[in-house]
Amino acid sequence: MSRSEIRAGVSLASIFALRMLGLFLMLPIFVLHAKTLPDGGSESLIGLAFGIYGITQACLQIPFGIASDKFGRKPVIVAGLLLFVLGALVAAFSHTVMDLLIGRAIQGAGAISAAVTALLADTTREEHRTKAMAMVGGSIGISFALAMVIAPVLYLNIGMNGIFFLIAAMAFAAIGVVWWITPNAPKLDAPKVPLIEVLKNRELMRLNFGVFVLHLSQVAMFVVLPSALVQSAHIPLNHHWQVYLPVMFGSFLVMLILIMRGERAGKMKQVFVWSIALLMAVQFGFWGWLDSTVGIIALLFAFFVAFNTLEASQPSLVSRIAPPAAKGAALGVYNTLQALGLATGGALGGWMKQHTGSTSIFIFTAVLSLIWLIIAVRMPQILKRGAKPA
Repeated sequence: MSRSEIRAGVSLASIFALRMLGLFLMLPIFVLHAKTLPDGGSESLIGLAFGIYGITQACLQIPFGIASDKFGRKPVIVAGLLLFVLGALVAAFSHTVMDLLIGRAIQGAGAISAAVTALLADTTREEHRTKAMAMVGGSIGISFALAMVIAPVLYLNIGMNGIFFLIAAMAFAAIGVVWWITPNAPKLDAPKVPLIEVLKNRELMRLNFGVFVLHLSQVAMFVVLPSALVQSAHIPLNHHWQVYLPVMFGSFLVMLILIMRGERAGKMKQVFVWSIALLMAVQFGFWGWLDSTVGIIALLFAFFVAFNTLEASQPSLVSRIAPPAAKGAALGVYNTLQALGLATGGALGGWMKQHTGSTSIFIFTAVLSLIWLIIAVRMPQILKRGAKPA
């Protein structure tokens, strides 16, 4: 990778990390804090306040992606970050759950994932794009592990309002990173492509279905796994990061090896398909080994190897397949399905755990992964970098 490509990858991965850190910091503390507020007696309102971020993200990913095709990536990203800052400040000054809901909704309205991913695709060569996307995937994993460690400490020392002020300050700093450090995208002179053409593209549909299944499975799993780590592995909640951190770093290194070797050998389709198969095997594994400490940790490692590999390779494939003038729109659709997967996984996982039991979640996600595997096997071969289609 060239210096410009590394600069693009690192700077844009930091933007992703910032936004996901703002989301992940809420996981261990949001519900506990919301219950201390005057209108915190309503579980439904608390759930809506927590989930509204994902809802506004899902609604606005496509418009932001299309806008980035039309007006340029950087102006759209800056506009989204300003909304993120505004939402964080509203939440920082909140005194009720309803105030938090409004702030989180405004934060989510800065739906810049598609624009950021499109800019990363614009500023990297095709043969290095998957590695650049891996930087983004790794930044998300690191954000998750870091949030699990520092969220309780921050909450005890600066409170929820202080956390939102910190998020706002980081987002404001990120605007400078995007504007002055991230390389500019090359100007593109290509014919406009209607959104319907993006929606009808069969290969993009495969990837959109895949990201929906991937993130549904991730969130549904984590409805069950924290309590399994406490009950079966006897690991207290405040020590769970000691599992997540090494698992995330180790799986990230394995993912990098798989992707680099797959790209060099022209076998990225095989890496992609086998990662889906591993995802399916992990779901079946949790069905049978949820009461085993070693089993849970080993399966978590295998899950994140599959997850990180798929998370890095899929947006890279979307950027390759999408028409050049509709890259932002295609990634907007992709990120919308990602957000819907996150929301569906949480809602469905919670309902299934309550009404049909924890193991039913893993059976369901395993079946979904099998359907995805069947669909992915029929995708065209991914060309070796530098190769030309026959």
